[in-house]
Amino acid sequence: MPRPYWKGYLKLSLVTCPVNMTPATSESEKVRFHTLNKETGNRVVSQYVDSVTGKMVKDENEAKGYARGENDYVILTEDDLDSVALDTVKTIDIDKFVPADSIEWVYLEKPHYLMPDDAVGNEAFAVIRDAMKSDKVVGVSKLVIGRRERAVILEPRDDGIVLWSLRFGDEVRPEENYFDGIDDEADPDLVPLVQKLIKQKMERWTPDMVGDPIQESLLKLIAEKKKALKKPTKTKARKSDPEPASNVVNIMDALRKSLAADLKKSRKAG
Repeated sequence: MPRPYWKGYLKLSLVTCPVNMTPATSESEKVRFHTLNKETGNRVVSQYVDSVTGKMVKDENEAKGYARGENDYVILTEDDLDSVALDTVKTIDIDKFVPADSIEWVYLEKPHYLMPDDAVGNEAFAVIRDAMKSDKVVGVSKLVIGRRERAVILEPRDDGIVLWSLRFGDEVRPEENYFDGIDDEADPDLVPLVQKLIKQKMERWTPDMVGDPIQESLLKLIAEKKKALKKPTKTKARKSDPEPASNVVNIMDALRKSLAADLKKSRKAG
């Protein structure tokens, strides 16, 4: 199991327990590239350079700057930033609860697994978790993540709790700005055909449905490059791309063809 991303305390009124938190998602399996000098094969190193003097800046001289005008900044050091640390750096204090189905999906940003940090805190953790489950609510709190205080919700899930960081209200675009011009109702003759198509394509969800074929192709390409590292490669003449087909179709005909094709496949499979 990966090392905890964060350690602190979960608090509800007078009930407190030590907890740790780990991101529920990972990008460690993605193919990653280094930037190289193509002529030498050596890695390229990034460095901070003073935009006026052109000289490299030492680590101890780096600071954050808040722009208050052109080429005019308020400088903040690491000590300055540490001085404004909030209690939410180390404590998730649940100050309110809301119905579990009342938070729109668009506000959910990133999931984390929250769990007790020691055996002593197990009971307090379980009581908070099961009470939320029984009442079908999620806890609302705040937590400092990456030097920013974020609103978070705590959702009971199986034996643990999933902590979701939330997007700020001004980060979410109102959907009505984009959906206003769409028809309120579809053609009633077409809906049953789509429902039949949905029924034929219905499956149980599995994580395999969201595989990344590009990553698989990259890994295959890298393996081939390793084998042919010292072999000369022959370039094939590239065929001209075919003319794109027109995407103007009769929706009724398209649906009927889709249903017929899927029925044919299912008969062969049977």
